[in-house]
Amino acid sequence: MQNPTTADLIFSEQANHNFSKTLGELKRSTLSIHNRLRSIQEDAKFATRVAAAYGRTLIANERCGSWYINPLKKGGSAYFKSTDGHTGVWKFSLRRLNLHLLGIIGAHDGCIIIDSTRRGKRMPDALSKTIPVWCSVVNRLLFPDRLQAHELYTPPQVVSKTEHAQIVALLPSFLEALQALHIPLDDLRSQVSKPLRPMWITPESQVGESDSVFDDYHPVICCTVSRRVFGGEASEGGYIQGAGDDTENWAHELTPTLFWENQSLLQSTPESDLPDLIKALVERGTSSIARDARVVSPTSCMLIDTLSSCHRDDKLPTIALLPKVTVESTWTTSKTKLELGLGPHKLGSRNLRTALPRIVAFAESMLLSADARFRPQQLVLCCESGKDLSIGAALAILCLLFEDDGSLRITAVRPSIDKNFIRRRLGWISTSMPDANPSRATLQSVNSFLMERP
Repeated sequence: MQNPTTADLIFSEQANHNFSKTLGELKRSTLSIHNRLRSIQEDAKFATRVAAAYGRTLIANERCGSWYINPLKKGGSAYFKSTDGHTGVWKFSLRRLNLHLLGIIGAHDGCIIIDSTRRGKRMPDALSKTIPVWCSVVNRLLFPDRLQAHELYTPPQVVSKTEHAQIVALLPSFLEALQALHIPLDDLRSQVSKPLRPMWITPESQVGESDSVFDDYHPVICCTVSRRVFGGEASEGGYIQGAGDDTENWAHELTPTLFWENQSLLQSTPESDLPDLIKALVERGTSSIARDARVVSPTSCMLIDTLSSCHRDDKLPTIALLPKVTVESTWTTSKTKLELGLGPHKLGSRNLRTALPRIVAFAESMLLSADARFRPQQLVLCCESGKDLSIGAALAILCLLFEDDGSLRITAVRPSIDKNFIRRRLGWISTSMPDANPSRATLQSVNSFLMERP
């Protein structure tokens, strides 16, 4: 008689249900908050080793990278998206220019950009393709005569020759789009003395003590901190590859800063009590947040802030975009305050379109005082995050009320506005505020408002 196989086994529907339930519970227990935090701590040790070996400052590729760097050792943030490196949709982002990194790279002769990726991948597309594209395009912009620096470097174990060639073919168009922003280059060129070149390090790499000096280029070291897991997490003793990713599914609004400040407390708290503990830490952390408003260069009078801190100086004219819907008759609270209840998320972005005429009119009345030509009045725009609706409102104001050199437009003549014009003004914001993250819906509202004007 032939031996039975698994195909010959018959389970009842109840048995199948219990089996699926058990597998689900096993996966949830493996992907616990404790396991994620322990995995992050393990990966952070690798980031520290790499920093010691190469002697460069650590840069977090947000949002994930900050989990793996002690804030006391963090040299800055980058905003390279993996989606800009996905096969077939390669892109040089004009919304995330990351030009602020040039000052850091020049001061430290390079940098180490920290990121991770989820189970099964060797490294995230942000490190293997998005950053290499950025390095090549920036080199072409700043060092037009150094043709060797224009080369695209990608990790051959990750990017095939065919894909590499397809990306290379797009680089001239990426450069042309960046040049169309008319970004002043003298200051950028003063920050870096050599071209940029990406390098790659993973936990599979040999990392030893090194005092490397690179004569011909500034190294941009792309470091994947999570070790590669081929099977399920249950086979790794609780280790989770890319544990700092998808925080909306597990972190309960815990932030990297709160994690690093409360590591011992978080690890010693039972899993069932962690959501309540994190909630308390978040509430306490939010109440103590304070930061200075940021000026959008090259203007000297457009400031962006968060709602939690934008009312600290009641003397400055303020436009506050609230995450709750309020009736228009309540928006003007004083001669120098405009509080518009647009609503949260996509609703707020949609409502921004109808509110922009009121916003621009208020901004014009505040900025264009009698002596505006000599001493412009500052104006603060704020929303809940300081990165979305306030950016959209600022973009509309920058397009309509400011000249190309950042001075106020005194004449009543409106500029001819097209998509390239809007991108150039958005470039001001991206350069001044690298973490600005206006949603697609917000930008669509601004574009519709500006393009439909007579």
